[in-house]
Amino acid sequence: MTAIHRRVAVTALLGLLAGRALADANTDEFFRAIRQDNDAAVRSLLARGFNPNTKDEKGTPGLIVALQEGALRVASLLIDSPRLVPETRNAADESPLMMAALKGHVELVRRLIARDADVNKPGWTPLHYAATGGHLDIMRLLLEEHAFIDAQSPNGTTPLMMAASYGTPEAVKLLIEAGADIGMRNQKGMSALDFAQRAERQNSVELLQTALRWKLRGGAPRGQW
Repeated sequence: MTAIHRRVAVTALLGLLAGRALADANTDEFFRAIRQDNDAAVRSLLARGFNPNTKDEKGTPGLIVALQEGALRVASLLIDSPRLVPETRNAADESPLMMAALKGHVELVRRLIARDADVNKPGWTPLHYAATGGHLDIMRLLLEEHAFIDAQSPNGTTPLMMAASYGTPEAVKLLIEAGADIGMRNQKGMSALDFAQRAERQNSVELLQTALRWKLRGGAPRGQW
């Protein structure tokens, strides 16, 4: 290698290192602004060409961090970004739509769906997460958008099971009336009623027991509650 070639190579390497350092600095600034809900700082970064789908060191994209942190101004800004890829997921395969559903942000859920976020996906789904939080408006919206009501997580858990264990009686009732299969069991052999009993959710236990009685009679509880 000639002296000229060595200088060119060194210059290229220095440029690459400087570019990486700048990218790292911008990434740090991006996630710091998210946690502060500083939409002005994020808007400035995006205007300079920063990628709104950038992930932190744990593999979590900025929009999911914003939703987790309650940084709703930044979340709204990122959803509006033309460069946003709504299905950019974290290391646990959670999507922004799932996180918005869990946190109960119905308008952000609506806007993510409008951006073609996936209502249905393998494994855990937005409906599982909405049912976990007992967020009725979001559950209704997802079902209207053809969310699979009996979606199964990797271990066979359904939205109804999550509602029975962690959600509210109203969420349980909504899913039953919408046609959820109350007899399904997960890989551990547990039904929604088992989930409710284990969590000592007596109101949900009674709803599920009533629904099971109706099922045994060959009827349905819709309109009879």
